[in-house]
Amino acid sequence: MHKYKNLTIIGTSHIAIQSIKEVELNISSKKPDIIAIELDKKRFNALLKKKRKPSIRDIKKMGVAAFILNAFGALIEKHLAKQVKSTPGAEMKAAIRLAKKYKLKIALIDQDIDITLKKLVKTITLREKLSFFIDLIKSFFSFKKEKMDLRKVPSEKTINQMIKEVKKRYPSFYKVLVKDRNSILAQNLYKLITQYPDKKITAVVGAGHEKAIIGELKSKFKKKK
Repeated sequence: MHKYKNLTIIGTSHIAIQSIKEVELNISSKKPDIIAIELDKKRFNALLKKKRKPSIRDIKKMGVAAFILNAFGALIEKHLAKQVKSTPGAEMKAAIRLAKKYKLKIALIDQDIDITLKKLVKTITLREKLSFFIDLIKSFFSFKKEKMDLRKVPSEKTINQMIKEVKKRYPSFYKVLVKDRNSILAQNLYKLITQYPDKKITAVVGAGHEKAIIGELKSKFKKKK
């Protein structure tokens, strides 16, 4: 968790039980005025509604390659969440539920998922695709040996190591899914901070974005002086 000006950022793992508890405790005890969530409108609606099978129209709109990438990522996340008896995005649901309970403003601060996936499809290389599938296969054999506790958010050191590895092995993934979105999330939070300077803001974002967002916010306010 990081604090900057009137903003508190809760870095989460989207499948960790620990993240749900941290979000619930912070919102229930601090009663912020605004809840900013790492979602776009489409994912926000999908998270709250009962899942339906994608239509041909959905696939055409997103693009076949982008649809496959999204579906594959969702399948992996669901598989990992099942191991700890959780559901993907449970901490986001908790934040939304409490925001509605206490009648707090909800701000969606992420980029449209279709834009993100289309950018990824355009930039990802064949080498990265091969590396991804090879690493995925390896992970099934090494997961039990590593014994990572999926119920908890990884330490900052572990997160930094993971990001460093992604940047090295999958530069396109890193740029589109991490670096570019760090800037978008930071920009949207900057707007909230400057628009509502007297309001308490709590942001719920993936732990991998937390440190970079704070760095970008500090840089923006430094330039403003």
